[in-house]
Amino acid sequence: MREITYMSCGDCKRKNYVTKKDKRKHPEKMSMKKFCRFCAKHTLHKETK
Repeated sequence: MREITYMSCGDCKRKNYVTKKDKRKHPEKMSMKKFCRFCAKHTLHKETK
């Protein structure tokens, strides 16, 4: 079953993206480089609650 996860910026700590992931297959926290509209640059976004 896929669950909704929120991605927050590593620099400004704002929640920018909503994604879905399978927690049984990937129990670790997800991180990816995405564009932050508040910082106006590409930053590392990590999964939050």
